[in-house]
Amino acid sequence: MSPTPVRNVSDTARWVAAYRARESARPDAIFHDHLADRLAGERGHAIANLATMHSQWALITRTRLIDDLVLQSVAQGTNCVLNLAAGFDTRPYRLALPSDLLWIEGDLAPLIEEKEELLRNETPRCRLERQSVDLADPGVRAAFLHEANRRASRTLVITEGLIIYLETAAVVELAQAFAAESNYKHWIVDFSSPDIVGMMRKSMGTALVHSPFQFVATGGVTLFEQQGWEAEHILSLMKEARRLRRLPTWMRPFALLPQDNPRRTKGRWSVVVQFKQRKGTVQTEQS
Repeated sequence: MSPTPVRNVSDTARWVAAYRARESARPDAIFHDHLADRLAGERGHAIANLATMHSQWALITRTRLIDDLVLQSVAQGTNCVLNLAAGFDTRPYRLALPSDLLWIEGDLAPLIEEKEELLRNETPRCRLERQSVDLADPGVRAAFLHEANRRASRTLVITEGLIIYLETAAVVELAQAFAAESNYKHWIVDFSSPDIVGMMRKSMGTALVHSPFQFVATGGVTLFEQQGWEAEHILSLMKEARRLRRLPTWMRPFALLPQDNPRRTKGRWSVVVQFKQRKGTVQTEQS
């Protein structure tokens, strides 16, 4: 194992899978992922061992929050989930999803090929498709998003753990691209204030030299609302981690204090947000 086990941004999928495996092994687990340990592998656990305890409770909480938002959205009529940079996510295999729900995963070809091999004997609970796509290529991304828009009438987009690795201009472009598609009704995304991102960079040291944290949420939630989205649910990771009993004991009193406003750049906050497409957004012409 190299001193820096994170070779590229795709390796962070192993890191998150390692946390899901550790949570699933707890007697009081807040979710169960029977595939996580297989997907994490030795490298995933090595990356997790380099991170601070704050990463573990935050990412485990994030997983549970997005689980709940997905199930709620599907119950309210979502008929397609588009999971971009899906990594080693296993929700199609472990959530109670309707069999006719279309779930599309988009990611880089090498990761998809590895995931297909690791899960080739597993059966998803819904209609699962995986497609190779380089989201960094504007032309490829536009064609992929436009085609996915045609597939269903009420699509929920997930970009879990993605935008922190993108430059701010790229995140704005992505938000605008989603808003331009008529059937992308909701979007779940997670992000943190610049102060928290700075602390994360420091705590991970050189471990993420090949996949640095880049996104700076100037304006916080407001940045996304300016691109055609309206916040439906803004969930504080700290507050939710306390509710789920995953926040370290010494931090629990702090979660009871007034929290910094995630609509502002300054302060210390990390959130999972579900946006809905704002009426009147300029959308691509459907032919």
